[in-house]
Amino acid sequence: MAQYIVKRLLLAIPTIVGAITLVFFAMHLAPGDPMSLFIPPDLPPARTEELQREVNAKYGFDKPLYQQYIDYVGRLSRGDFGNSLREGTPVWDNLERRIPNTLRLGLTALCVSTVLGIAIGTLAAIYRGSWIDHFSMFISLLGVSVPSFWLGLTLILLFAVRLAWLPPSGLGDGVFTWNLVMPVSVLALGSIGSLARYTRSCMLEVINNDYVRTARAKGLRERSVMLRHALRNALIPIVTILGLNFGFVLSGAVIVESVFAWPGIGRYLIDGVNGRDFPVVQATVLLIAIAFVFGNLVTDLVLVYLDPRIRLE
Repeated sequence: MAQYIVKRLLLAIPTIVGAITLVFFAMHLAPGDPMSLFIPPDLPPARTEELQREVNAKYGFDKPLYQQYIDYVGRLSRGDFGNSLREGTPVWDNLERRIPNTLRLGLTALCVSTVLGIAIGTLAAIYRGSWIDHFSMFISLLGVSVPSFWLGLTLILLFAVRLAWLPPSGLGDGVFTWNLVMPVSVLALGSIGSLARYTRSCMLEVINNDYVRTARAKGLRERSVMLRHALRNALIPIVTILGLNFGFVLSGAVIVESVFAWPGIGRYLIDGVNGRDFPVVQATVLLIAIAFVFGNLVTDLVLVYLDPRIRLE
């Protein structure tokens, strides 16, 4: 098992390096000039040129692009994520304060979407063709179709502005607060829809297998047949989707955190993109890429636990 984990981590290195490279060149070649962060528009031309040379020398913008990339990778290998161009503070210090907020939001949404998605999909499969099935699939289709930014603004207008039941934005005090309700609902809804539809499909395949009919013939209760035999075997492909959802939930938090002013890495990334803050964008995308890799690794290990027939080789 340890050898397999090491092998997977080594295979993840090209993925992370590719993400770093893509984001680096995309940010540097995209339209826009980070000099606007340092040079006021009303400066005289002579002073503007002088200040521009100073900034270029300070941040290495006067070097060729390939040399800037080599320098960045070298700093990254030493654990140096650089300083924010806008704030002048170390990027990692800012991320350390925001990562727990994003994990709190993302993991809560992941737990909610997992429980509700599997439950809805299982009920839809058990009562196939009934109104429960049709209603469940309608809710699932609605969840994957509604844009998260529109849903977030609608919830704010309804529950925060009109009814004044929930706070419209912010972090709140404590671990689980009322501030979590709307962002978690928006973030989890899409995952609930996709997971419910996939669970229903997997359950319908498993229900018709011989071992399920044998369990029924032995006189086991229907609830025991569905939970201990059908659902357990249907979970094997479902776990794969859960591993992907972990990364998608964290990346989806980019929009949700912006809508609800949630101080996490998603909002930090949007601010960095809008401000052409290269170190912020590169560090945040690197964390999201690592989250995807970690989610896939954990998924494979859980699959081995659920199905011993899987060979790690």
